[in-house]
Amino acid sequence: MGDMRKDYVSERFMIVSKNKKSVDGKKNPFAPGNESLTNPSVLSLVEKDGMLQRLQDSEDDFVEGWSIRVFESKNPVVTVETENSYSEKPFYSEPNYGYHYVIVASPNTKDTFSTISPEQWSNVLVVVQDRLRWLYTQKGVTYVSIYGDNGELAGSTNPHPHLNILTLSTIPPVIDAEAEASHKILNEKGVCHMCQTINEELSGPRQILQTDGFIAFSPWAPSYPYEFWIAPKKHTTSFSKITQKEINDLSLILRATLGGLTKTIKNVPYNLVFHLSPEKKNTRQIHWHIEIYPITKPWSGLERGYGIFLNDVSPEDAAEKLGIACRKELANLVGIL
Repeated sequence: MGDMRKDYVSERFMIVSKNKKSVDGKKNPFAPGNESLTNPSVLSLVEKDGMLQRLQDSEDDFVEGWSIRVFESKNPVVTVETENSYSEKPFYSEPNYGYHYVIVASPNTKDTFSTISPEQWSNVLVVVQDRLRWLYTQKGVTYVSIYGDNGELAGSTNPHPHLNILTLSTIPPVIDAEAEASHKILNEKGVCHMCQTINEELSGPRQILQTDGFIAFSPWAPSYPYEFWIAPKKHTTSFSKITQKEINDLSLILRATLGGLTKTIKNVPYNLVFHLSPEKKNTRQIHWHIEIYPITKPWSGLERGYGIFLNDVSPEDAAEKLGIACRKELANLVGIL
């Protein structure tokens, strides 16, 4: 593994990874029957007699018939085996320390995030919760990041639907900046900025879809065309503490919006990213939510060089188109349930 390097002056980090990814084109390591191509599972969910059993691989015995599988990545972005080396500014670097797990969301190689059922999504999110709780008990874990990549342009090296969970020894700059801004607004105005945003978006032109507990909306100033966020309506800072009822509700809106997105833009690559508060004691918390970034066009020099984003689709127009597709998707799903 390499190291984590910080920019000369800004709070921007990059990771130097020296792992070489070798993927057998004829064998998908995430598919059933190819379990030996990955690290042994720490959790395999197997349905039996209408119940989900929690099993795990042994050294030479792999669990079969699984519906969800969790294992340590063979090509980790971070690792607990990194050397304890630091360097000073202006060439600051620190150990690339952390855990990196993969959650395979379905045994079906043809599935995507937008085709697996809401029930399957519920099981996936319960597994995410469990892994999140465990990781925050481990030494050296400051933040747990959770994300999924769909399509090569979104960074996916395997089309099989899976989430990455990796830990960091520092709070990521984006989350840190969001937490700092949220904390400042809370101190000055006595209100959570996300709660305020949600109240405005509930009946606004950027609302895409609602369930009892969640709202999907296009943000006022998106970085990507058709970008949307999914947030709990009530104020909550801890994803690991949401109830099973809330997980089921989240699964429904997540599946409906991702299905609506892929109906609106065929074969669109996208990233799915959880914006969560650090679970360890921290006064700067954020109203957790999920952000989805469709990749519909390359960035220009203005975007890459200056951080000013060009959008050829207004969030209001995007919300209108997505809303139509997502409501149809939700109606179909509710009819099936």
